[in-house]
Amino acid sequence: MSDIEDSFISHLIEMRDRLLRAVLAVVIIFVCLFPWAQDIYALLARPLLAALPKGGQMIATEITTPFFVPMKVTMMAAFLLAMPWVFYQAWAFVAPGLYKHEKRLGVPLVIASIVLFVTGMAFAYFLVFPLVFHFIVSVTPTGVAVMTDISKYLDFVLTMFMAFGITFQVPIAVVLLVKMGVVSVAKLREIRPYVIVGAFVVGAIFTPPDIVSQFMLATPLWVLYELGIIVAAVVSKPRPESDYVPMSDADMENEFDRIEAEKTSEPPAQK
Repeated sequence: MSDIEDSFISHLIEMRDRLLRAVLAVVIIFVCLFPWAQDIYALLARPLLAALPKGGQMIATEITTPFFVPMKVTMMAAFLLAMPWVFYQAWAFVAPGLYKHEKRLGVPLVIASIVLFVTGMAFAYFLVFPLVFHFIVSVTPTGVAVMTDISKYLDFVLTMFMAFGITFQVPIAVVLLVKMGVVSVAKLREIRPYVIVGAFVVGAIFTPPDIVSQFMLATPLWVLYELGIIVAAVVSKPRPESDYVPMSDADMENEFDRIEAEKTSEPPAQK
């Protein structure tokens, strides 16, 4: 019993150390980025500011938001930069308990997950935000000035980043479902029409109430689902069979009987 307790405590200590290393990396990067917190927020706000009419600006309705909002954005940037190290710490903790084939599949999936999440955020920043903000400004009634609060803008951006980052994880989810035997590639192809409808439902729920942003989320979701099917079909493709055919239980029993018969029929060795 003591060995089990010692093993459990050692795992807890290792998990604590891994977690502290991950948090320390985020804090160090945050401290390094702190002097440029205002510039980082200005970079995040650029898509909206570029869409506003001449002289348009953002506002702060609370006293502390001009300080805390750039800090939150800087912390988010620090976490993104530290993400490879954070995922490595998580992988180093989990990997010793995995089989060899699970490790072989896990490393590419972890790397692909990070790349796809960052790609989803970049897709939202460079393609979705300009289109959505220009659309919103273009339909603003005459006499209404668009002046978004910086805190509300940050909430909107974080929601969109999470929505697109998670959406771009669809190929990973599809591959895992196929590898775990939960669903087959043929079944995924069969339910394609339902997935397309579901993609537009998700786009309507997690994006602002405009048709542009809904299509900008639903279309990548559908395309990534198709990409996941292709990758899953390649990964789950059975290996070519070799010439070796394992013996059945009956054949093995017959072979044992033959060996025993040969032993009993052999003449005794001469002294």
